[in-house]
Order: sequence, then C-alpha cells, then structure tokens
Amino acid sequence: MSGFVLLLIPLLGSKVSVPVGDGPAPLGDIGPEQTPAFVKLVVFSMFSMLVIAIVLGWQISGLFLRPLRLMIDTARDISATNLHRRLGEMGRSDEFAELAETLDDLFARLEASFAAQRRFVANASHELRTPLTAQRALLQVTLADPEASPADLRAAAREVLALGESQARLIESLLTLATGEQGVEHALPLDLADVARRVLADRPFEGLTLDASLGAAPATGAADLVESLVANLVDNATKHNVPGGTVTVTTGVTGGRATLSVQNTGAVVPEDELDRLFQPFQRLGAQRVRTTKDGYGLGLAIVRAIATAHHADLTATAPPGGGLRVTVTFP
Repeated sequence: MSGFVLLLIPLLGSKVSVPVGDGPAPLGDIGPEQTPAFVKLVVFSMFSMLVIAIVLGWQISGLFLRPLRLMIDTARDISATNLHRRLGEMGRSDEFAELAETLDDLFARLEASFAAQRRFVANASHELRTPLTAQRALLQVTLADPEASPADLRAAAREVLALGESQARLIESLLTLATGEQGVEHALPLDLADVARRVLADRPFEGLTLDASLGAAPATGAADLVESLVANLVDNATKHNVPGGTVTVTTGVTGGRATLSVQNTGAVVPEDELDRLFQPFQRLGAQRVRTTKDGYGLGLAIVRAIATAHHADLTATAPPGGGLRVTVTFP
C-alpha cells in the first residue's frame, strides 16, 4: 500500500507542459508519446513490489512465528503425554518468552492439581473402605457363630450402626468440602459474632476452658458455609487440645474487615506442617491410624475451601507454647 501511494503521487502530479517561446522543452516533462511507457513502468514496479512484499512478509512472519509453532507442538505433546515436561527457556526476552513462562506456570499448577486430586481420591477411597470392611467382618463373624445370643446380635448391630454413622459423617464432610469448593452463588449480609454464638452454644467443652470475645463483625457470604467454617475451626480446636486446655474464639473488625480467630492449646505444631494440615485427609504427624476423636483430617481443608470461596484471607500460626491459631479475614 505504501509503494502504491508513493508511485501514484508522481503519476497524478505529472502533466504535459507547453513551453513559452521557442526554447527547448524542460527535460523533466513527460510528453504524450512517453505516457504509456511511464504507466507501464509504474504498473510493473507496483507488481514487482507486491511480489517482493508477499515473499518477504511470508519469510519474516514465519521467522517470528516459528517459536510460536514450537510452543504449540510442545504444549500439545505435554497435554497428550505428561505434565512433567516444560517449555523451558526460549532464549528470547520478548512476548513469546513471557507466554512460555506463563504456560510453564499453568502446567505446574495443573500437575499439582491432578496430583492432589489423585491423592484425594485414594485417601477418600481408603477412608470409605475401612468402615465397610469392618462392617463386613463384624457381620460375618456374628453370622458364623451358631451360638450367638440375642445380646451378641444386638451388640453387633450397635457396632454396625456406629460404623454407619462414621461413614455418614465422612460423606457429609466430603459434601461440605465439595460445596465449599464450588463457590458462593448468593452472598447475603451476616455477622460472624452471631454465627459463632450459635456454634458455641451447640458444642460442649468438657474439660476445656472457653474464652469467647465476640464483637460485631459484619460480612457477606453464604450463612450455611460460614457456619460450617466456624464449626470446623471450633471442632478442630476442641479435638486437638490437651486436658484442661483453652479454646479462644474472637470476632471483630480489623482494618475495616470482619475477622474471625480461633486458637487452642495443644501439641507443638512445626511451621513446615502448617500448609499440609489444610490439605484433605492430613493430620499432625501424618499417622494413618485414626480414632473417632482424631476425625478424618477434613476439617481444616473444609475451612480453606470455604474461605477461598468467600475470597477471604486465611492465616495459620503455631504459637511456641503449642496449639494452633487460625484467622479468617473476610472482604
């Protein structure tokens, strides 16, 4: 287009001039007999420039897009085979290098997400299979005893019911975790202090001291999910405590944001264990043997999922004297 304009300007500006007097015509003028040749020259120049522009444009665009083709092929291979590969350094410092770095970060997050999903499925299967195996063994032993008395049968039935209740609690926790990860569709005004009062009123603190300082903390969110968040924090602080220990629950406004804090006394929690405790089916010490008091290791994972769904900031600290302090700050 630029060549077309540049060649068109002198073509339109040329004209036939008639000299005054008997002097010779200026050398720069174009006579009528020269116009067809000039037009042919312009057309030939435009056509030649068009061909050259297409060839050079194709070569230059191919040179600049070659890294993009390489990235596309590598990304397809990574998604089709495994997520361990990376695009790596491109040897450039332009937008393609930034795109490669962004894709590498995306692949890393996807790999971590898929690995966490596989661990979650494996742990959930284990936790669900354990009570089922115990129920089957209990029923088989009871039925195989021809001299089992009615009292023995009733005892076995009670144990089966207890195992069923354990499964029901696990499934309810899994559903709560899934609901929290889905996000909040309808956020309504609420007060963290009122939610905490309801949770604390429904829970016994036998052998523990409750220290509650519930100041007004207006926020917005899903009331049932926020109540589940508070309940799981309080239950975690109660279960993982020491005899005669303390559970401290505080609500208020910090920096214009509603804040909930739950702290308990208990065993010393290493700093490098804090993040792991908020993953599903993870407990302090990484023990696999679980008792009814230990729970399933889903409470803090539920708390993190609900906090993330509400775009709330969650921080956990381990006091030097033992225990855990979890603070959730709502927007």
